[in-house]
Amino acid sequence: MTRRNYLQGSAGAMVATTALGSASLFADTTQANAAAATGAQKYRCPPCGLPCDKLVFDNPGSCPKCGMTLIPMDEHGVTKVAVLIFDGAEIIDFAGPWEVFGTAGFVVHTVAPKLQPLTMVFGQKLVPDYTFETSPAANVLLVPGGGVFDYLTDERMIGWIRAQAQKVDHVMSVCTGAYFLQKAGLLTGQTVTATNGMIEDFAAPDTRVVYDRRYVDNGKILTTAGLSSGIDGAIHLVSKLRGLGFAQSVALEMEYPWNPEDKWARAHLADRYLPAPLLSRRGEVDGAKFGILSTQGGVDRWETRLLFSEPMTDADVLNLLRRQIAANKATGGMYKSVSHIKGTPVFGAGASNSQLTWSFSDDEGRGWKGVASVARTAAAAAGVAATLIVTREGGS
Repeated sequence: MTRRNYLQGSAGAMVATTALGSASLFADTTQANAAAATGAQKYRCPPCGLPCDKLVFDNPGSCPKCGMTLIPMDEHGVTKVAVLIFDGAEIIDFAGPWEVFGTAGFVVHTVAPKLQPLTMVFGQKLVPDYTFETSPAANVLLVPGGGVFDYLTDERMIGWIRAQAQKVDHVMSVCTGAYFLQKAGLLTGQTVTATNGMIEDFAAPDTRVVYDRRYVDNGKILTTAGLSSGIDGAIHLVSKLRGLGFAQSVALEMEYPWNPEDKWARAHLADRYLPAPLLSRRGEVDGAKFGILSTQGGVDRWETRLLFSEPMTDADVLNLLRRQIAANKATGGMYKSVSHIKGTPVFGAGASNSQLTWSFSDDEGRGWKGVASVARTAAAAAGVAATLIVTREGGS
């Protein structure tokens, strides 16, 4: 029984009286607890906050009440995951993998410096299960990102991560959680990825960085790119522990399109070669206000359409675009500034009041061409529409 079946069945069951539901649970509890007296291996539902947490079952499978995968009462052979949490942790960094691990039947617990409510990004409140001193043994350590930078000088936290890494079978970081691993000395000799715009900080003589992967598996240390990439990394880890087919079934139950061969990675997209201020939802650059009409593409081509709303002429907008393009270095990294454009762009001859072209090379020596055009159309009656396109030479 999957959670989908459970939810479908529950929709009809909602019309039943509370008394009838209580009687049914009482009968299930009585039968299950009576079965527990035989002394054989018994199973229970992972904690889900529902009354079925009290049930005991003779056989593995799924809980008939909530649909969760049953686990042995003694938790023997069950993969246990410890999740580091802290004020400012990114919700999806741990919630996404948690959903994966829970669906796979793993047991997950949270660990924090203190047993007090913590505030995640966007205001979610979470009370940890354990402190560093009381956390039980685990097989997997999950280190999320978010507001990590204030904690990088916290020797107690870094020391706990370092110590746990010696005890667990796998360590997985998500997004900026890789900074914790770096600080703990766990990335030496590893290949690493992280969230877009910060991968550059991990490059070192003994550490290789990659931009075109959603996750990188080094054996024990697994790093993922930003945010939703943690889901992919977690499913990959499930595939290592339980097999490809099992992991695929977990992804299907989650309605997630997991593809272990997928090369989509935010840091590898071609919009990195357009001026970042023109891609910002803040919508203001050089005193001019604009809105993003569309921004889309892939690794070899990107097109962004903007609408400038300030009173400006076509020539004013084109000159603004020229200045932004000339200054763009496609820079990444918070601590180690790395430019992904070599030299300066070369603008084409014969530019008009409505279009300009430019060319440049990226840090891998590949050639790119860009076109920027402006126009007043019926759709852009309130301002000037601008389109910027970059295309890699010889790209698909």
